[in-house]
Amino acid sequence: MKVLLVNGSPRQGGTYSALKKVSEALREEGIDTIIFELGNKPVNDCIGCGACVKSKSNRCIFNDDIVNEIIEEAEECDGFIFGTPVYYAHPTGRILSVLDRVFYAGKKAFQFKPAAAIACARRAGTSASFDVLNKYFTINQMPVVSSTYWNTIHGNNSEETSQDEEGIQTMYNLGKNMAWMLKCIEAGKKAGIEYPENSKKYTNFIR
Repeated sequence: MKVLLVNGSPRQGGTYSALKKVSEALREEGIDTIIFELGNKPVNDCIGCGACVKSKSNRCIFNDDIVNEIIEEAEECDGFIFGTPVYYAHPTGRILSVLDRVFYAGKKAFQFKPAAAIACARRAGTSASFDVLNKYFTINQMPVVSSTYWNTIHGNNSEETSQDEEGIQTMYNLGKNMAWMLKCIEAGKKAGIEYPENSKKYTNFIR
């Protein structure tokens, strides 16, 4: 089993350190991990063209940035952790642009696989950022993994986040809980439990 952890920061600061702590707990439980860096190169926004849906390719039509790399990696992974620093009390525009396209074009790579979000801030905005990222999971039939507190940590850099003892413990416990859920899902598969077959209707309120 393998978990993909995505660092939504353009640098390896506090968010990266938090993801490393989650990864540490997962590896202790025998779960492989990979941390994917979004980096600082330009990323396209989703333009709602629908080309990914029409082609049924499970890929975004824009192939000049990292989005399709993430989808390809996700197809081989069993769980996900998405981390963001807090910019103006909100997730980074970078991670939102990536996730809009990743979940629209490549949603099949994520369905029914457990996921969690983490947010890192100097001071405020973690709860709002945490809430925004969780919406990607709950629209795509993904079990959401929790910890012993909301998955947030405080500090302006990796040195400061290491001083947030409760935040560090929350990240570690998140990794343990993710490993437990992955093992439960694997046990369910071996017992013959299949994924649910769901249908979806699209409606609006314009009459």
